Amino acid sequence: MLIGIKNIIKMINKIKDLKLAVIGLGYVGLPLALEFSKKKAVIGFDIDKNRINELKSGLDKNLEFNKEELQKAKQLHFTNNIEDLKLANCFIVTVPTPIDKFKKPDLKPIFLASEIISKLLKKKDLIIYESTVYPGCIEEECVPILEKFSNLSFNKDFFCGYSPERVNPGDKQHTISNIKKITSGSTPEATNLVDNLYKSIIRAGTHKAPSIKVAEAAKVIENTQRDLNIALINELSILFNKLNIDTQAVLDAAESKWNFLPFKPGLVGGHCIGVDPYYLTHKAESIGYEAKIILAGRELNDKMGEYVASQLVFAMKKKNIEIKNSRILIMGLTFKENCADIRNSGVKILFDSLKKLNCIIDLYDPWVNDDDIKRVYDINPIQTLTKNTYDGLLIAVAHDEFKTLGENTIKNLCKKISVIYDLKNLFKSDKIDLRL
Repeated sequence: MLIGIKNIIKMINKIKDLKLAVIGLGYVGLPLALEFSKKKAVIGFDIDKNRINELKSGLDKNLEFNKEELQKAKQLHFTNNIEDLKLANCFIVTVPTPIDKFKKPDLKPIFLASEIISKLLKKKDLIIYESTVYPGCIEEECVPILEKFSNLSFNKDFFCGYSPERVNPGDKQHTISNIKKITSGSTPEATNLVDNLYKSIIRAGTHKAPSIKVAEAAKVIENTQRDLNIALINELSILFNKLNIDTQAVLDAAESKWNFLPFKPGLVGGHCIGVDPYYLTHKAESIGYEAKIILAGRELNDKMGEYVASQLVFAMKKKNIEIKNSRILIMGLTFKENCADIRNSGVKILFDSLKKLNCIIDLYDPWVNDDDIKRVYDINPIQTLTKNTYDGLLIAVAHDEFKTLGENTIKNLCKKISVIYDLKNLFKSDKIDLRL
């Protein structure tokens, strides 16, 4: 019994001795750094100087945290100075892992983070990755970078862990401390240290994976599974539309069974669901395996923007509305409701499809920074909604603000002869013209 107590005390001391640095202060890194700062001093590092200056002033352009929450974090030091990282002995990497234009993994951010850390690495340091990757990436790709620039040996001089992020942007209920966390390490001792570190902030508890590869695989299939389920519902929506059956009515009926999974049709995007399956299929291709079902689901979801555009155009033509120079309003540009994240939003493909038809398109999203909209769409967003203006209107995202407006206000934005397409089923079917 005494030996057990001594071991517990020893482990707690190790956690107390960890000096944390969170690398990357986006949707994943910032909430993690803030949560850890409630327990101990944390260095919050990002290469984007503007991001650091904004956070220091109390501004989070992602709208996840307000000024009071940021300024209350007295133990969190924001910096873009690499020299400040020398004070840390535990580095947590939370940089994005996007895909390139060929839909292949773009690992440059995680490679750069690994290189920055490697040049500061000391013996006994711990590097924990949270970025989503394919199975084997950390040990096969990142560790060699850490060894190359540090001249230290993996699992002898330094150790690694992997605890994949499960942040849900815009969700104030499922916050970081309320979501169970997968943990893993490169040795049993590292695994225990990583697990105990996260247990100190995760009220929902942790799940210790037997290896880093298992943890990597578990993360990447979470969103692949969701992607495939949504692809199935999207395909059913297309089918039911051809059969003149209301998809939502079908889903409402099917959901009366206890084990029916309540997925909804729609545009699929974001930094996870629209990206992670490509990481898994990339790894599959590297070993000579073609992941047919995963790729089929991805292809279908990627084409939903074009499908929605074609449905809108068809409905407008049925009402004898001239498509060229028609005025269309797209309400909502983010990849999901009540968040400011427009990364890989499915709305972009929808927008591009309508733009090719020479439509005049207005964009409106109260959640998104105007500069971000201008950068992605090359159009200045509108600031106010004007009555009797639009030939076509698309509700693409279920922001609470749009629900509050109500169906009558939205209908009044349109001309007498027009088409309203409610992609998110915010309103009753008899109040709009189309829905998925």
